[in-house]
Amino acid sequence: MVFSEKSVAVVVASIVVAHQHNDRPFTSLFLSVSSVPLCWVWTLEFEMCGSWRLDKQHINTYRTDGLLKAPFRIPDDQLGRMRESLDKLLRDNSHLAPETLVCPHIPYGKTHDETAAAQWLEYARHPGILELVSQLIGEDIILWGSQVFCKPPVTGKAIPWHQDGQYWPIRPIATCSVWIALDDALPENGCMRYIPGSHANGSIYTHRINERDDVVLNQEVEPSQFDESSGRDDALKAGEFSLHDVYLIHGSNANHSSNRRAGFVIRYMPATSVFERAAGDEHVQSGITFSMSRRPIWLLRGMDRSGRNDFSIGHGKHYALMPRVSDEEGAESE
Repeated sequence: MVFSEKSVAVVVASIVVAHQHNDRPFTSLFLSVSSVPLCWVWTLEFEMCGSWRLDKQHINTYRTDGLLKAPFRIPDDQLGRMRESLDKLLRDNSHLAPETLVCPHIPYGKTHDETAAAQWLEYARHPGILELVSQLIGEDIILWGSQVFCKPPVTGKAIPWHQDGQYWPIRPIATCSVWIALDDALPENGCMRYIPGSHANGSIYTHRINERDDVVLNQEVEPSQFDESSGRDDALKAGEFSLHDVYLIHGSNANHSSNRRAGFVIRYMPATSVFERAAGDEHVQSGITFSMSRRPIWLLRGMDRSGRNDFSIGHGKHYALMPRVSDEEGAESE
C-alpha cells in the first residue's frame, strides 16, 4: 500500500497527540501498532476523512429517493478486519439466527465481551462515515443501534416491505441508517430493495401483521399504499455502502443462492431528537416482546441539542451486563 505525504503527516501528528497523553517513551509509540487507536489507522487508510464529502447531487439524491449509494467504499484491509469480526461473532453465537444479530457494538456476556464489542463500536465511529452522515442529518450525531444481517445461502429469509420508524422509540422520528456490505449484496442473494421517494411525506404508512414463518420481520406495509413495481435494488459489492432515511419503505427477498449475504447496519440519529426510553419499554415483534429502555447510546459528534438524551444508562460498571436485544428477545429490520 502506498501512502501520501498528507496521510503520513496525519498519523504522525496523531501519534504525537498520543504521546502527550501517555507516559511511555515517544519512540515506543512508533514501534507499537497496538498503541494507535483504530480510528487513527483509518486516517492513514482514508487520507483526510474530511475528503469524504458529498456533492449537491449526492445530497439531492438522498433527499429525493431516500437512499444514497455512497461514492466511497471501505478499503480491502479494513473490510478484512470487519469480516474477521463477523466470523468471530457468528462462531461465538452459533445458537442465534444469523439474520438477527442485534447491536454487536454492545457487550453482553461471555459470548460477546467488551473486547469483541469494542471492534464493532470503532467501526460505527468511523470518521469518514460520520462525515457523510453529518451532511445528511446535521453535525450532532448519536449512535443508538447497529445490527448484522447475515443471510445464509439457500435458507436466508426474506424481509417484507416496511418502514423502520414504525417501532423505534425516537421522537421526533429521525435516523440515517448506513448499510455496509461485508459480502457482495446482489439481487440473486437477497440485497436490500427500496421504494424511491416513499420517505418524502415524512409519515408512517399503515402496517399489517405478516404471520409467515419464512420472513424475519412480522410487520409489513399495506400493499395498497405503495407501488411495488417501482422498487429498486440496493446492489452493493463487498466494501460498498448506502445510507437511507428512516421513513423509506424497504425490504429484501430471500437468499436462494449459494452465496452468503452479510451486512453491518449502523443507526445514527440527530441529537435534536430524543431516544425515548419509555416509548421503547416494550415492543412485540415476530411474536416476541423485547425492550430498548436500557440500551446504551453514544454522542459521537457535537452536543445533545435536545438536552433530554440520557447517555449514562447502560454504561459504566454495569455496561457488560446489559441485556442484549437478539432474536431471543426480538429482531430489528434492515
